[in-house]
Amino acid sequence: MREGSLEAPTRLPLDWENPDFYDEAKLDAEMRRIFDICHGCRRCFNLCDSFPRLFDLVDESANGELDTVDSKDFKKVVDACTLCDMCFLTKCPYVPPHEFNLDFPHLLLRYRAVEAKKNGVGAADRALTETDRNGKWATLISGAVNWATRRGSPMRGLEEKVAGIDPNAELPKYASQTLEARAKANPPARDEAAPAKARKVALYATCYGDYNDTSIGVAALAVLAKNGVETKVVYPGCCGMPKLEQGLLDEVADGARKVAAALAPYIDEGYDIVAPVPSCALMLKFEWPLILPNDASVKRLADATFDLSEYVVDIAKKEGLAEGMAPVEGGVAFHMSCHSRAQNFGQKGAELLRLIPQADVAVVERCSGHGGAWGYKKGNFETAMKVGKPAMRQLDTAGKKHVVSECPLAGIHIEQGIETLAGDKPKPERVSHPIVLMARAYGVASE
Repeated sequence: MREGSLEAPTRLPLDWENPDFYDEAKLDAEMRRIFDICHGCRRCFNLCDSFPRLFDLVDESANGELDTVDSKDFKKVVDACTLCDMCFLTKCPYVPPHEFNLDFPHLLLRYRAVEAKKNGVGAADRALTETDRNGKWATLISGAVNWATRRGSPMRGLEEKVAGIDPNAELPKYASQTLEARAKANPPARDEAAPAKARKVALYATCYGDYNDTSIGVAALAVLAKNGVETKVVYPGCCGMPKLEQGLLDEVADGARKVAAALAPYIDEGYDIVAPVPSCALMLKFEWPLILPNDASVKRLADATFDLSEYVVDIAKKEGLAEGMAPVEGGVAFHMSCHSRAQNFGQKGAELLRLIPQADVAVVERCSGHGGAWGYKKGNFETAMKVGKPAMRQLDTAGKKHVVSECPLAGIHIEQGIETLAGDKPKPERVSHPIVLMARAYGVASE
């Protein structure tokens, strides 16, 4: 038997439609099998809080082995997982095709799916998964919503009681106009001075890019247009990552079918699908095909989907970028987000930044600790800050004018952490995505 696999990790489809997937006895047996392997290995001790919790359970048990750990305590391990996938992709030597067939994140996802099917999802967690519903009404009254959700607002105490949101967590703001509406009012026009490229892009806005921070999409449209790419904004619905985190696999599958059907005509017309948020690109490219492995439309969409940084770097390598970028002064501390790393395509965000003339880029490849909505919650926020502190410290001490992460939620969390660490020192400016700095360099930014 091999000690560890030297082959590339291979993710196996989720067998979530099989009744055995939800059998609690079989789930417990599989958790004990995998947790025992993890206990004997412990290479993931420093990735997130799941592994210290697991190892503490074992070490503090009656005989120091897994067989004397009560199964009810496994929930503590599950609750700390943010589905970042870093253990699977960067640490574990026993992932498929190794015969141990160890996929820690998907095991814990299965636990959540069983829990959701048995007990349902709590009202507060359910509300956080409804990103399209929330975004549609929040953009209509964005001023009031942003006031109510800011740190220090008198409403945060109520939000803590009703929604379980930690009052100290910085929350994303809502835009007063969606990206779709902005693009409709000011359609992106291809720069006639730029050589036309045989590329067409349907920018999949994502719920965050459509309802919260539209500057990422606006910058992407401007940079692509500057480079002769025909672009348009499309947003049929959320990628389902918030629902995946809650184990609502049937709802994720329904959303995947809906979005794949809506984007199929664009693929037919030769459009590439580009997602500006790494978590959403990850869902379309990797998670959806594992949930619906026999769905041809989902597979076709996965093959046509690109992460935004990945796509711009591809243009630069194959056709070259349009001239006219000016240097961005002061340097950039770039955070490589977990869901960028999970796409397994290298440091595309850093490559994009280095396409800007005289770019001074320092890369930090450590987890921000945030983990989507997980990091907002009471009981998680302090852990999220603890896990993210090494990355925050490195980004702060890099001495650059700008700090940027491709993951916008990680960026907000990092900014808050740097505020805590920096004290009275000057703080770097948070930029929501590398594409925003490229748009500034081109002089086409409209944030």
